[in-house]
Amino acid sequence: MFINFWYPIALSKDVTGEKPLEVGIMGLKLVAFRDTGGAAHVLSNTCIHRGGALGRGKIRGDNVACPYHGWQFSGSGKCSQIPTQPTDQAPPSRAKVDSYPTEERYGILFAFLGDLPEAERPPIFEIKEFNDPKWRANDVVSFELGAYYQRSIENGLDAAHNEYVHPLQGAPTIVENLRKFPLEVVDVPWGCEFMFPASGYTSKETKLIGVSDGTTWAGSGHHGPNCLITRIHFSPEKMFRQYFFEAPVGPDRTRVFFVNMRSFMLDPAMDQKLMDVNMRIAQEDIDIIENLDPVRTPESTTMEMLTTVDKPILRYRELLKEWESRGWRIDWHALQEQRGDVAFAFPSPGRRTEKSWILRTVPRHAPAEKLRELKGIA
Repeated sequence: MFINFWYPIALSKDVTGEKPLEVGIMGLKLVAFRDTGGAAHVLSNTCIHRGGALGRGKIRGDNVACPYHGWQFSGSGKCSQIPTQPTDQAPPSRAKVDSYPTEERYGILFAFLGDLPEAERPPIFEIKEFNDPKWRANDVVSFELGAYYQRSIENGLDAAHNEYVHPLQGAPTIVENLRKFPLEVVDVPWGCEFMFPASGYTSKETKLIGVSDGTTWAGSGHHGPNCLITRIHFSPEKMFRQYFFEAPVGPDRTRVFFVNMRSFMLDPAMDQKLMDVNMRIAQEDIDIIENLDPVRTPESTTMEMLTTVDKPILRYRELLKEWESRGWRIDWHALQEQRGDVAFAFPSPGRRTEKSWILRTVPRHAPAEKLRELKGIA
């Protein structure tokens, strides 16, 4: 997993001012809650007093209270009350936990898990057609799968699997066209994308939902390490665009928040029918990627036999390496070695401006400059 990107935390409707919500991200816990004004907050879950889980506590006004000794923390992460201290005595400045920037879009609460200042942060992917009356959005749905999120993203960037994984969707002309028209991968801000002519077919699935024959273009892309975009354009008037915001729960589990957009069949009565189709297709993918070996993305491309059609996956891995060179990649093995002895948190922007923190930040792979320094390279 990489710090300094936005991660989906929960459906907005599941974050309330009545009870805190505990959420796992890459083996660590976060707590989400709303204050009395309705604003959502996401904090590190570990109370810095005696290690209580804030997500198992209660909301007291604008604060979340630890279930162990009642220490209260505001949305800023600062301790606002220690019950055993005199009421006129302010909590120590070290009494704070990490607080992460939040945004709510598409019915999802996102948190920026990193320490970059606002001007330098990669943005949440913008679904430009989301509020366009010419498009219809299904209500966002959330589901989990027993696979690492990078394997899930790579599956969406894989144009060649449709014929074999999705029998009602992948016609032979897809494979034929991939042979005729090699994929052209284009870099976009914080990712890459491709489109190719999947022409001359109408699958059984599209016949069921009333899509006519014609030239079809299809493709995928990604934004950052954990947002997948797929596009299917049957015609200029009939298009599907799908957005998957993914959160690594752990090294072998992923939580997906799925937003499905369409420019035709706008009747709300079609929502459930189309979502049923999409979730069936998603399950076909899940059945494959939950059984991949290795579970996580190989460290080297020499550990898999990649071919020309895998160019989007190769470019995705190259970008991951670029973000790793900035020191943004969490060292999962080092984290696991110290878990149980040390309480960790994702770094927050507050660590750039404030000192004296109790929770340690997650270990990360050394940035490129540090690696060159260790190797004695000028």
